[in-house]
Amino acid sequence: MQMQNDPSPAGSSTAVRMDSFGGPENLDVQKVPEPQAGPGQVRVRVTAAGLNPMDWIMTADADAAARFGLTLPAGFGTDYAGVIDQIGDGAGDFAIGDRVFGGALSRAVSDFVVVHSSGETAANEVHHTPDGVDDRTAATLTIAGRTASAALAAVSPGPGDMILIGGAGGGVGVFAVQLARIAGARVIGTGSAASADHLRDLGAEPVTYGDGLAERVRALAPNGITAALDLHGTDTVDVARELGVPDSRICTVAAQVEGVMAANGANAAPGALEEIAHLVAEGRLRVPVAATFPIDQIRAAVELQAGRHVKGKVVIDL
Repeated sequence: MQMQNDPSPAGSSTAVRMDSFGGPENLDVQKVPEPQAGPGQVRVRVTAAGLNPMDWIMTADADAAARFGLTLPAGFGTDYAGVIDQIGDGAGDFAIGDRVFGGALSRAVSDFVVVHSSGETAANEVHHTPDGVDDRTAATLTIAGRTASAALAAVSPGPGDMILIGGAGGGVGVFAVQLARIAGARVIGTGSAASADHLRDLGAEPVTYGDGLAERVRALAPNGITAALDLHGTDTVDVARELGVPDSRICTVAAQVEGVMAANGANAAPGALEEIAHLVAEGRLRVPVAATFPIDQIRAAVELQAGRHVKGKVVIDL
């Protein structure tokens, strides 16, 4: 095993822990044993961890946690970025000092994460961070980027398409709007009236959600829409069907609708996340970071993110 010089490799480190499942009030910053990289693994000194709705949804109660294989005491957060500081035997194309990002299911908000170097899912993966992508941005990519990529792949937007994206201003929407535009599609994005400028900045034509949405979409797209993503619930599915979009070109990520495809980050194609990171490095895709918090303000950070009104991503600095 290769290891940085460390006089106390089995010392303690800091991490967010939950001793009982529930809301943000159950999040505590605790001292924990410093994890060690085993065969095929790397240890990352985390510098930033991005928050997602998935983080607090899956730790909200014991039943939700069980569906994700979580047990107490549990960690928190999945998206991370940082620097490799320890490598196990057979860990592949990584070296101490490499800047990396990826996913560590419900354990990212901590000084260190240990992940498998060959991991292929957001629950346990590591990728090189391209030059030109800062750690805060890299820490926002995994869950939302994977989810957006999988959802768009399900409906395959391209030139000539007019795609309706419900919840376009949220964490997944930030990626979905821009990736659809890069693919050549025109995008109508739903959001609150206050989010209109945010949606325009992403490349979407904004429309307010709620009663009368179908009529407002018709006014923006008199020739019709050809595809739809519902990133929030089912309202966009209903409107898309009303406007004649076939179920084969509608996708959800936060709800199940009979006859309509559902996507999540685990469905993303191999290489999708690296491609998103390179688009960021090239300046073709940007991720607005709405707020950053130190680890000792984790409860306030989660409350802000869970309010669903933040325009962009929330990141924990470590």
